[in-house]
Amino acid sequence: MNVVLAIDSGTTGVRSRAVFDDGSAAITSYREFTQIFPQPGWVEHDATEIWQAVLTTLQEVTCQIDQTITAIGITNQRETVVAWNKQTGKPYGNAIVWQDRRTADRCVELAENLPLVRQQTGLVLDPYFSATKIEWLLTNREIRQDDDLCIGTIDSWLIWNLTGGKSFVTDCTNASRTMLFDINKMNWSKELTELLGVDPKFLPEVRPSSSDFGVTVQLGSLPSGISISGVAGDQHAALFGQACFETGSTKNTYGTGSFVLMNVGTTCPAPKDGMLTTIAWQLGSNKPVYALEGAIFVTGAAIQWLRDGLNIIDNASEITALAQSVTDSGGVVVVPAFTGLGSPWWDAYARGSIFGITRGTSRAHIARATIESIVFQTRDVVDAMTKSSGVAVSELKVDGGASVIDFMLQLQADHLGVDVLRPKELETTVMGAAYLAGLSKGVWQSTQDISKAWQLEKIFSPANTPSGYETWQMAVKRSMNWAK
Repeated sequence: MNVVLAIDSGTTGVRSRAVFDDGSAAITSYREFTQIFPQPGWVEHDATEIWQAVLTTLQEVTCQIDQTITAIGITNQRETVVAWNKQTGKPYGNAIVWQDRRTADRCVELAENLPLVRQQTGLVLDPYFSATKIEWLLTNREIRQDDDLCIGTIDSWLIWNLTGGKSFVTDCTNASRTMLFDINKMNWSKELTELLGVDPKFLPEVRPSSSDFGVTVQLGSLPSGISISGVAGDQHAALFGQACFETGSTKNTYGTGSFVLMNVGTTCPAPKDGMLTTIAWQLGSNKPVYALEGAIFVTGAAIQWLRDGLNIIDNASEITALAQSVTDSGGVVVVPAFTGLGSPWWDAYARGSIFGITRGTSRAHIARATIESIVFQTRDVVDAMTKSSGVAVSELKVDGGASVIDFMLQLQADHLGVDVLRPKELETTVMGAAYLAGLSKGVWQSTQDISKAWQLEKIFSPANTPSGYETWQMAVKRSMNWAK
């Protein structure tokens, strides 16, 4: 029996999982880590704390495994960047998280370069992406720009630690989110690295998503010599784990944010208004597969905000009953633009807002409006994706923590007018990492094997006439260009 270890290093926590090729019950360990907010609009993580969480969860899983581990797969929060010293192994301060807005003004300054950015990277000029974060690190922290400097996304940081500092690498999906990588030529862009003042020698070597990234050193109960053979950013891994292998197949992950990705095949499409073009994955020497993406910054995080910020609920699981205790939101609209708006609006200066409050507004109305905001933001993206691509979404596969909310998924089906499919295995992100690693080592022979493993748990079909979307769009426009 083959065992693949998968590491899912997310935005709020780390999950390690042992995946068995015979379908045996997985062994899982999870740890949250600290969210750091130095000032409004800034979001940071302690990269050392993330590594320790990975190490702890790995050891908790591996000590329960008797079989030989065939491979390791890694998936990670994207765009978050960390700089560290090769000799000391210590980061130069905290990692800057994808949600961080500190470089919004810099992105405005770079506006004349938008055509170059769009053509080479498929992205837009937004502080969401890594490039301006890296420039900020090099400009504002005491970092020696010498041969000992490494700058990478979280996958590179973890691989470097797992291999005892021997491998400084990344995969093409994570590279494609930096705004420094040419997704047509599949290399670091000379023009963009020069524009941002980032010497490519500080950046990791880019490899296919399913390939060799190095081998582990002995780390407690984690043996040495295990091949790290699958790496992808979290949303790419989820698309792969959802078996979206056909052109036009689409998924949405309801996590901290929500990310709608559509497989568009092996030809890189021209930039589409409001949408991102990104690399979905690359299997060995095969051509890369591309995807259109709509990135929504805050969805599940809005539920956490109800719990931790407003104390409206004590536990995230309470929100469904509370939201359904009222028949509608009572005219309340929540726009959770806590860190700006992503697709299709792309406004770094938008901020969170609550509209329509009256004396009769209760916490139940705010809870329901928060769930509706997740549905509305997804509709924004799917409508824009359909318009820009000319390809209608025929069904939507869903995953992520909030996808357990039946009430929300029914609303989603009603607003999209298509079936919403929830699989039995909701942790598709970590499964995607396992599949990518296992494919490289022959644990799974083909993507057809993975398609056969995907199983439907429940289908939500359009059943009701939706309402409230026009009011939502009005509220979004009033939330835009708020911060200075």
